Amino acid sequence: MAHSLSAKKRIRQNVKRRLINRARKSQAKTQIKRFETAVASGDFEAAKEQYQLVVKKLDKTASTSTMHKKTAARKKSRLAKKLNSFKAKKG
Repeated sequence: MAHSLSAKKRIRQNVKRRLINRARKSQAKTQIKRFETAVASGDFEAAKEQYQLVVKKLDKTASTSTMHKKTAARKKSRLAKKLNSFKAKKG
């Protein structure tokens, strides 16, 4: 257990930050799931719209240092690849 005031404050700050970061990551994961269900349903327009929302959410999450910028870029790249292969299959 921390003894100094500054260490106690740091613990309180870490708890707050952790909750905020977990919420942001959860929102990003939810958005990714929505994109994947749109792809699975076969609706290209809905998938394209969901992809735009995923990109926005990942960029916001990465800009706050909740997620590393390159991690967000990698996820966006993989989702774009899925969207493009889906578009090619649709014809």
